[in-house]
Amino acid sequence: MSFNLRRGEILGLAGLVGAGRTEVARAVFGADRAESGTILVHGKVARIHSPADAVRLGIGYLSEDRKRYGLAVGMDVETNIVLATLRRFADAIGLVDFRRTRATAEQRVHRLDIKTPSIRQKVRNLSGGNQQKVVIAKWLTADTEILIFDEPTRGIDVGAKSEIYHLLNDLARQGKSIVMISSELPEILRMSHRIVVMCEGRIRGELSGAEATQEKIMTFATMRTTAIGPQTAA
Repeated sequence: MSFNLRRGEILGLAGLVGAGRTEVARAVFGADRAESGTILVHGKVARIHSPADAVRLGIGYLSEDRKRYGLAVGMDVETNIVLATLRRFADAIGLVDFRRTRATAEQRVHRLDIKTPSIRQKVRNLSGGNQQKVVIAKWLTADTEILIFDEPTRGIDVGAKSEIYHLLNDLARQGKSIVMISSELPEILRMSHRIVVMCEGRIRGELSGAEATQEKIMTFATMRTTAIGPQTAA
């Protein structure tokens, strides 16, 4: 499979469960090893062997299981926001400047409208939508230009979904490049500038946001490769 992502674009990655969308995202982020292929960032070959490599190249990944892979739920909001970039807040001997971490966390909470009593609140006590915003804040603090959202609104209520949609559109307008994996076709159709459809680990079609419909997406999403062997007459 091969695809490109443009600056300021939301690229929808659609397909049925098992199509291989998450596997592609994890390989790009270095969470899983790719067997072969080349990743280019700003036109240059990127060597990504681990998530740390991806972060250095400005790539952030928001897992569909945010509590397991995206957050330290037993820690507070401030710690989660600076977790991926803690070294930036440390001096030469490794002492963290907590005044800077507090200022950064408070700024992100304000800009993303994260509803929390304070930045010292444990993340486990926040709503699903606000937990997702904390993950986004973490990657924005890391200055990521490419964001991969895997099922960004799973497990959050309708009001919080609308806030996440608004935030994604704002990020795209700021020039961030976004890959959005979603099993909800209305969400894919609403948010995507372009849509790539996968089935059985392969790209089966690409649609512009203007021409895409649920029917066209499902046609590509069910375009399976079926092997039929020889039959013997009874």
